[in-house]
Amino acid sequence: MRIHVPADVPEEKVSEYRANFTEMTKGSGRLMLLAGDQKLEHLNDDFYGPGISEDDADPEHLFRIASKATVGVLAVQYGLVALYGRDYAQVPYLVKLNSKTHLVKSEQKDPYSKQLVSVRQVADLRRAGLRICAVGYTVYIGSEHEHEMLSEATRIVAEAHQEGLLVVIWAYPRGRAVKDEKDPHLIAGAAGAAACLGADFVKVNPPKKDGKSDPGLLREAILAAGRTRLVCAGGSSTDPEVFLRELSEQLAVGTSGNATGRNLHQKSLQEAVRMANAISALTIGGRDVEYALRVYRGQEAPLAHP
Repeated sequence: MRIHVPADVPEEKVSEYRANFTEMTKGSGRLMLLAGDQKLEHLNDDFYGPGISEDDADPEHLFRIASKATVGVLAVQYGLVALYGRDYAQVPYLVKLNSKTHLVKSEQKDPYSKQLVSVRQVADLRRAGLRICAVGYTVYIGSEHEHEMLSEATRIVAEAHQEGLLVVIWAYPRGRAVKDEKDPHLIAGAAGAAACLGADFVKVNPPKKDGKSDPGLLREAILAAGRTRLVCAGGSSTDPEVFLRELSEQLAVGTSGNATGRNLHQKSLQEAVRMANAISALTIGGRDVEYALRVYRGQEAPLAHP
């Protein structure tokens, strides 16, 4: 695995950056991100209700999954890491630096997700002994407030690299100027924008054309991202076999991993752990779908848990 260390990482932090990259990808170059940031983004809609396991009502469910399964990082807000991190010090974390709720829709006001905590505060948590590898930040490309988010993101990338931390940019076209959030050309532009910010990874929604998904539509975005590695959001809960086959197809066209939330945490702990291990078998282990399905069904041993 080749690691491109950005030039804004100080010499004394290069080894730390490499270690964080290796930790996040388990030496594969691919990221398996367990997304728990929706706890603030979507309030309780994703964590309580019909079709959602009772386990998911408790925020600690996210940490239990991450501690028992093989994942690259658990992505949550600063406060949750501070509240639960000492009890799950073995879990690798990504701290989401900005968030907003989903209550104010784009039809009412263009989205703006302001930075909530500083890179320095996150670095202090790392120095306190937690395994924090990265920070994350959302930019809404096309929002009338994009200039503020782009400015914050640029500063965050520079500050995080100074600490040897990686940065994942959530790059979502959104706002009244955006006619189609899933347009492949627009998503490629958002991926390229994340590269211009200096992000190590960019998280995008899988594109659609004429309302239909096709992994081949990701190729433009992968090329546009360059050395910024592209991962796809998992979306709403779906059938596990359908999800794993779609993920396998995304990886086959050249994506560098996945960011999965609802398809994991809405399940019971036991099932969520099996699903996380199945996703890691594809993403980190490079195994095929049939192997991953056997892991999910409990018929195959998962990858060794670090």
